[in-house]
Amino acid sequence: MSYSHGVYNRNAHGQEILLRPTNITWRLLGGSVDLYFYAGPTQPEITSAYQMSAIRLPAMQQYFTFGFHQCRWGYANWTVLQEVVDKYEAFGIPLENIWTDIDYMNQYRDFDNDPVRFSYSEGETFLSRLHASGRHYIPIIDSAIYVPNPNNASDNYSTFDNGNMTGSFITNPDKSLYIGAVWPGYTVFPDWLSGGAGAWWTNEMVNWHSKLKFDGAWIDMSEASSFCVGSCGSGNITLNPVHPPFSLPGEAGNVGYSYPEGFNLTNSTEAASVSAASASQASAYPAATTASNTNYLRTMATPGVRDVNHPPYAINNVEGDLAVHAVSPNATHADGTEEYDVHNLFGHQILNATYNALLQAIPGLRPFIIGRSTFAGSGKWAGHWGGDNTSLFAYMFFSIPQALSFSLFGIPMFGVDTCGFGGNSDEELCNRWMQLSAFFPFYRNHNSLTSIPQEAYVWSSVIDASKTAMNIRYQLLPYIYTLFYLSHTTGSTVMRALAWEFPNDPSLAAADRQFFLGPAILVTPVLDQGYTNVSGVFPGVGKGDVYYDWYSLSAVNAKPGENVTIDAPLSHIPVYIRGGNVIPTQEPAMVTRDARKNPWGVIAALSPEGTANGQLYVDDGESLVQNATLMVKVKKPEISP
Repeated sequence: MSYSHGVYNRNAHGQEILLRPTNITWRLLGGSVDLYFYAGPTQPEITSAYQMSAIRLPAMQQYFTFGFHQCRWGYANWTVLQEVVDKYEAFGIPLENIWTDIDYMNQYRDFDNDPVRFSYSEGETFLSRLHASGRHYIPIIDSAIYVPNPNNASDNYSTFDNGNMTGSFITNPDKSLYIGAVWPGYTVFPDWLSGGAGAWWTNEMVNWHSKLKFDGAWIDMSEASSFCVGSCGSGNITLNPVHPPFSLPGEAGNVGYSYPEGFNLTNSTEAASVSAASASQASAYPAATTASNTNYLRTMATPGVRDVNHPPYAINNVEGDLAVHAVSPNATHADGTEEYDVHNLFGHQILNATYNALLQAIPGLRPFIIGRSTFAGSGKWAGHWGGDNTSLFAYMFFSIPQALSFSLFGIPMFGVDTCGFGGNSDEELCNRWMQLSAFFPFYRNHNSLTSIPQEAYVWSSVIDASKTAMNIRYQLLPYIYTLFYLSHTTGSTVMRALAWEFPNDPSLAAADRQFFLGPAILVTPVLDQGYTNVSGVFPGVGKGDVYYDWYSLSAVNAKPGENVTIDAPLSHIPVYIRGGNVIPTQEPAMVTRDARKNPWGVIAALSPEGTANGQLYVDDGESLVQNATLMVKVKKPEISP
């Protein structure tokens, strides 16, 4: 019998949560203790009640967002982007969305394109062709704003000027601008508690969209992140633009030579060459040392003094000082609030501002946003990607519990950098990962500047694996879209842990190497290097459940509680349909626009008793306000609209 319950502590301050066998301990740096208790007794009731009562329901996504996304830090210009799109088309691999990282920016500045490599005139031609093909474009937008050099008349930047005139930036306690450092150099940070920042952000977004018809926004660096401690740019902006205080990928001494586990076994000759190159780099560029003895971590309070930069207890922060890689706690907002009290809300607030901005820039359509930093309730505006992971099998495995966690958080639009962001992928890892991520809501391949290319067409077996998995995904798009509608209206989950579907089976409590997509699809991926089979359980077998192999439609022969060894050669991902479900399908196409015009299908997977039911939600796939919708509920043997 399930005894699941939920507890939500509504507090935005820095905190630690200690999970103990018999209790939970919160250690908070401030704020109030505002606890919500959810009785359960199972996960669906808890998650739905949490969203309904405390954070609101997640946003409904546009249909196109469930297509495949391709990105890379390192796409040098519009021509390269077009070549990537053309290669996906040539290899017959569906591609719905092409993204750009910070490469497109004019000196890494928000809301401005590089005039040579990503000019607006050439961009107009590229986007006209892209949109005509049914595809979409998503650019990155960072969270810090460049401060122009006052001694350089040519270093003008209207986005900063407009924000500064409207009091839209965080300040120091003395009311001077708080100036940190991010990609473009010394930067300021929007003050979402000021009266003008929201309108300023909207105006910048609308003006930029008038020159570049992007289809959504990717919000990065939104913790907010800073490369220095404190207001390091104060008194230094005449040095702008300055290089980040570290070497960028690809610069001398920072070429990446890491590869996935087992690369030395599958690619021994290449691994030897890589090892030699790595050793040569390490010898030529030994790790930099510093003579500084600065110890940022203070644990002793000064009597009678409130020092938010160095509180008596600074939580178990890996960086020690709370200001390392972040806006300093004593940075001050327009209403006098210190960053110490609201730091964890910056990412939440920029997503809210971006949502409202997109409503104005692209009126009538549901905003599509993926954000790096989130808070409870961010799902009502945006989805989330898992951040800068690494090309390792370990990270591929970790993506599953990560996704399931965000399902509980009320942010179902979740995915990771497929094939890995940092380091170099290889054929085996990318083969397995492209198939796994095909069953995540947000499906994007993305990697770093000096990593080797890892688009789905790079390796022959990855082409086949991607096509196979995408064929299933695109057939399931009506099912996935319906799951999101139900999540948007009821708070149900999209990706599901086995234990959530079978709450009375304690053996499933720690099962995180398999998952359900909705109630009907069971995915059992290979997550380890070198394996051609995988172990998986079939919950409920012998107690009223049956499973059918997706590829053969034959019933699975499994015993209750049995960990079955499943054949899974490279390019094959085991997928099963749970009996008792009716799944709506549609014939796939290269883009979702065309898939939505294709013939419909139904997969009726009968339970042992011969019953099955399911539902289908249909609308125009993009509008905030619908002229008409359709919900079809199917139950064998009856069909009723």
